[in-house]
Amino acid sequence: MEIDIMEIMKLIPHRYPFLLVDKIIEFEPKKRIVGIKNVTINEPYFQGHFPGHPIMPGALLIEAMAQVGCVLMFKSFDITPEEYVVYFMGIDKARFRKPVRPGDTVRFVLEPKTIKKKLSKMVGTAYVGEDVVCEAEIMAMIARK
Repeated sequence: MEIDIMEIMKLIPHRYPFLLVDKIIEFEPKKRIVGIKNVTINEPYFQGHFPGHPIMPGALLIEAMAQVGCVLMFKSFDITPEEYVVYFMGIDKARFRKPVRPGDTVRFVLEPKTIKKKLSKMVGTAYVGEDVVCEAEIMAMIARK
């Protein structure tokens, strides 16, 4: 099941320049989600990270991973963003393996270790092609607004 950018924007509150997922290409409720970020030279962070040698900041790779996880939680529990919000609560075991550069397409694969309506822990891996560029375990919770 694919989820396009218009539906993503109905689910999560992030907007340019902080919306870091372009589409969901796979979704299996409570089991797995795969999201895509197309990295372009027009990203605002490339002006300062780093001039002449643009690299996507690792913190933004983790944030993109968390946004994909947020979509997984909203869709798995069939909750509405009008009533609920997903809060990013923690990062464990984060590792950055290779730099992400303009022109790359990053594929985020997240699978829950624990998924409950109140609190979830997910294992995420980011790929460019077949290369792992980032790995982390992230925690998030669903709360009423």
